[in-house]
Amino acid sequence: MSLAPSLSDTGHSPNHVAIIMDGNGRWAQARGLPRIEGHRRGAQSVRTAVECSVKFGIRYLTLYSFSSENWKRPAREVQDLMGLLRRYLLSEIADLHKNGVRLRVIGDREDLSADIVKLIEEGEAFTAGNDKLDLIVALSYGGRSEIISAIQKIAKKVEAGQLTSGAIDERVLEAHLETADIPDPDLLIRTSGEQRISNFLLWQIAYSELVFMDTLWPDFSEKDFLMAINEYQRRERRFGATA
Repeated sequence: MSLAPSLSDTGHSPNHVAIIMDGNGRWAQARGLPRIEGHRRGAQSVRTAVECSVKFGIRYLTLYSFSSENWKRPAREVQDLMGLLRRYLLSEIADLHKNGVRLRVIGDREDLSADIVKLIEEGEAFTAGNDKLDLIVALSYGGRSEIISAIQKIAKKVEAGQLTSGAIDERVLEAHLETADIPDPDLLIRTSGEQRISNFLLWQIAYSELVFMDTLWPDFSEKDFLMAINEYQRRERRFGATA
């Protein structure tokens, strides 16, 4: 009889977990359902991931919810996704606050509708004092765009004489990223069996441990989360050093 995975008492647990939530469309297609049904079911898995993070003592959870490239999807699908986002922001903020979760959203808000931006700002303000878990939602986000934006901010400071080019190092660039006050992910999980990064947190995951799972995101469970953490705990993080 196989035992269910459990959190190791001896292994070092990740402080920051990032997840590429992939497989909603394939989950729906396999069941003969519209893609939106996969996204709806995927929203339930978001709740599971948040609850597990609190339960396991993870301090930061970053979810790749909508990439800058996702705007290229069919207009109807984008519209449905934005509708799901509205419902999530309206229905989940109170529970996040109750459970000590702070909501933070990174990404380009310019393409979002005004009402969604308002809901995001209200949710961030309402939960700002919570410190059990930081839930960072990457929305209309692209890693390359984030790095370019940081470089542009630094360039303006150099032009204004506020910074010399010789003073620019990793810490300066990190200070101008949207994640400036957030530690880099220890563990990156991608569901659905795909093994690529998809322009997600390109700077921040330089030394993250990567775990790719065959599970489609709508089926993601506490067991899957534990399996990923157990795999992380079995690894030796060297940060570029030799054994």
